[in-house]
Amino acid sequence: MTAPDIPQKQKAVVFDQPGKVSTKVVEIDVPEPGVGEVLINISHSGVCHSDLGIMTNTWLGLPYPTRPGQVGGHEGVGKIAKLGPGTESSGLKVGDRVGVKWISSACGNCQPCQAGSDGLCFKQKISGYYTPGTFQQYTLGPANYVTPIPDGLDSEQAAPMLCAGVTVYSALKRSRVQPGQWVAISGAGGGLGHIAVQLASKGMGLRVVGIDHGSKAELVKASGAEHFVDITQFPSDDQGKALVKHVHSLTDGLGAHAVIVCTAANAAYAQAPPLLRFNGTLVCVGIPENEPKAIATAFPSHMIAKHWTITGSAVGNRTEAIETLKFAARGIIKAHYRTEKMDALTSVFQEMAEGKLQGRVVLDLSD
Repeated sequence: MTAPDIPQKQKAVVFDQPGKVSTKVVEIDVPEPGVGEVLINISHSGVCHSDLGIMTNTWLGLPYPTRPGQVGGHEGVGKIAKLGPGTESSGLKVGDRVGVKWISSACGNCQPCQAGSDGLCFKQKISGYYTPGTFQQYTLGPANYVTPIPDGLDSEQAAPMLCAGVTVYSALKRSRVQPGQWVAISGAGGGLGHIAVQLASKGMGLRVVGIDHGSKAELVKASGAEHFVDITQFPSDDQGKALVKHVHSLTDGLGAHAVIVCTAANAAYAQAPPLLRFNGTLVCVGIPENEPKAIATAFPSHMIAKHWTITGSAVGNRTEAIETLKFAARGIIKAHYRTEKMDALTSVFQEMAEGKLQGRVVLDLSD
């Protein structure tokens, strides 16, 4: 079944000079859905810091440099325009609103998939890197992996939840923090961080200490943080001692039960472990860019004495994506965002690279 008036050509934003902050609006063919795929008319796409890393080739863990002409994006929301062969049993129909995530497809059969770790799938495809992403008006998605968008949730609000929202939701769950306990969120005013603050405080009953640049204090407090810590007010040459003392003073004198690092800054990782109390958990989310660096000095005696747990959290699974969107549909979490057109994407990335962007940007992909 096909929606009427599917064009042969569409507008897309590509990374025209990978390695640099540069994008270009081009015209490309509208793809045809293959077996098991649906064609989605994308109306909105969130812009993520991961897109910046892919565009600038600063994520050195990826298997190859980004190719010129790559369509980026992995937070896309739109309506199904056409069903490909073999999708009859999917329950989807033309006109349904669905979303495309960071992991655009997972095999569902490997051991990570069977364990509910879609983000670790051995055959995963990353949207906007392995496949053409969501910075275009039409894109393809596997019928068994696109995410249904709840009725009543605006597409602009839904888009950031497909990566930022589900990523921090999964990270908070991995922290094992219980209602009433303390969580410190580093990078609390960023695209991931401000949603993490809301989920923690309003959705999961946690007490939040938000850590970020002073310019983001208002956003972090409005998101539900009980305390805001302006990282610029603490010396950088005292091995974090003043910061640790202050955060401990805010959290019953013992430190946070968990620290979620949402920023990609190496310094944030170096500062994070001492903020924990006994039995605390550090959850690593933000991915540092460029050449690998030691992110913190390992003190086994501290880890042993305090029973600290250190874990990574790449991205949530398909069930957690649906749960995150339900939080958003209920109004528990809302992305702080502004809307831009496709031709503004380069300037958006420049803001992001300079650390000036508060919350999220959502692209309006209409003409």
